[in-house]
Amino acid sequence: MKRQLVDYRDFRLTRLNDPRFSHVKLLGGWLVYFSLYFITENLIPPERCHPVHCFLDDLIPFNEFFVVFYVGWYVLVFGSLAYTFFFDVPSFRKLQTYIMITQAVAMAAYILWPSRQDLRPEVFPRENVLTWVLGHIYAFDTSTGVCPSLHVAYSMGVLSVFTKDRSFPKLGKALLALFVVMVSLSVCFVKQHSAVDVFAALPVCLLAEVLLYGKYYRQKLQSS
Repeated sequence: MKRQLVDYRDFRLTRLNDPRFSHVKLLGGWLVYFSLYFITENLIPPERCHPVHCFLDDLIPFNEFFVVFYVGWYVLVFGSLAYTFFFDVPSFRKLQTYIMITQAVAMAAYILWPSRQDLRPEVFPRENVLTWVLGHIYAFDTSTGVCPSLHVAYSMGVLSVFTKDRSFPKLGKALLALFVVMVSLSVCFVKQHSAVDVFAALPVCLLAEVLLYGKYYRQKLQSS
């Protein structure tokens, strides 16, 4: 485990401009995001939203097992932000900025082109603890504001940051990549997103990669 780079016991709001703590200001991006989330979820009625659907959605069956990966995404994102916040501030800056870029693009899309999906089953085919959890997710997270998928975008951001970390073990990178794939599949299997939302997240991630890591990729190309 990396040593803690910042002693937060010295932190005060008055020290936000101190170079040691300036990265804390990036957390303010979540205040903006949740404000816009409230607008898109509560002030844009479903009838104004464009239905998102493709043929793949009809081929992907509902499977509540994938809620494990869907919920695991919250642990992945929060855990990655918390770990880098305490132990790897440069990576925290990259990850949080990556998230903010994808949030900005997604929220602009949700407001300018409101979207929804009509894929959720009216009645669960089975009753178990997984469908119980999913029922609560359905109640909390509406089926509007879906394209592009931030589940996919945030996951790709975590993968991007950790795969560029030379100290992160190769096995860990492989397992992380597999988990991100499963998260991306899960949004379709639990009928929270259309496959269109998954593919729409990819160019958003590409934009974040270019903005954050353009120099990194140029150096890689020059050295190859």
